Amino acid sequence: MACQMASHASAAFVIPASAAPVNQPSSSVSLPAALPCRALSSLSATSPTLTSLSRQCARQFPRSTGSARAAAATPVRAMAGGDGSEPSGRIIRGKCFVLEDNIDTDQIIPAEYLTLVPSNPDEYEKLGSYAMAGLPAKHTLRYVQKGQMKTEYAIIIGGANFGCGSSREHAPVALGAAGCRAVVAESYARIFFRNCVATGELYPVETAEGLRLCEVIKSGDDVTVDLEHDLLIHHTTGKQYTLKPIGEAGPVIDAGGIFNFARQSGMIAQKA
Repeated sequence: MACQMASHASAAFVIPASAAPVNQPSSSVSLPAALPCRALSSLSATSPTLTSLSRQCARQFPRSTGSARAAAATPVRAMAGGDGSEPSGRIIRGKCFVLEDNIDTDQIIPAEYLTLVPSNPDEYEKLGSYAMAGLPAKHTLRYVQKGQMKTEYAIIIGGANFGCGSSREHAPVALGAAGCRAVVAESYARIFFRNCVATGELYPVETAEGLRLCEVIKSGDDVTVDLEHDLLIHHTTGKQYTLKPIGEAGPVIDAGGIFNFARQSGMIAQKA
C-alpha cells in the first residue's frame, strides 16, 4: 500500500508551482537560484517577502547548516574506487542495499530517535546507527549491524516514491551519518529529495524512465554510481544502466549543503 505523502511543502527551497509532482521532483529545477529563505534574507533584509520566508525557514530548519558530517569536512564524493585510487569526481563505489517501493521516512529513521540532535557530533553518529531501523520484519538483512555505528552499504537502491511520509529532515541525515553516499531510486518524495540537497548528506539519483534497478540488483552487489557520466555500473554482472543527471542539485550537495553552497558562492557571508 502506498504510504501517505506529506501535503505541505518544505521551506528549504522555493520551487515553482509548475515543479514535478510530489513523488517525482525534477532534477532540472534551478536549485542554486532558489536558496533557502534565511540565505535569501541576508541578501535583501528589507524585503517583506524574504523576511516572512526567513521566519518560516528558521522554524522548520533551525539547525540546517550542513550537519556534523559537513562540519567535519568529509565531502560526499571523497571516496576511493575499488582499486584504492582516488575518484576523479562524483564517483561512488561500494556495496548496495536494495529496497522496494514506498520506503517511508519512518522506516528510514523511526520517530523515537528524532530527539537526537544532528548538530551534536556524538548524537549525529548515534543517529546513523539507527538508519533503516524501521524496516518491516521481512527485511532480515540489517542496514547497520547491531553494535555498529556505520553501514557497509554506501549505496541504496530503491523503487518508486522513496522517502515518502513525514517531512523529517532526520531521514537523509541518518542515512548520511550511517555512511550512505547515494540513493538510486525510480522516483522520490519531493520533500525527501529537497532535504537531501539542503543537508548535503547524500546524492538522490533517479534512474532512467522505466528502469527498476531494485528488481535486477541484489543487496551486497558491488556497484559504482558515476555521476560524471550518469551511469550505474553493476560490477557483479558487468552491466551499465543510465541515470538521470543530478543537475543543479549536484553543486549544492558537493558543497555540503545549501548554506555551505551559499557561502562558497558569496551569497551569504563566510563564517568568521
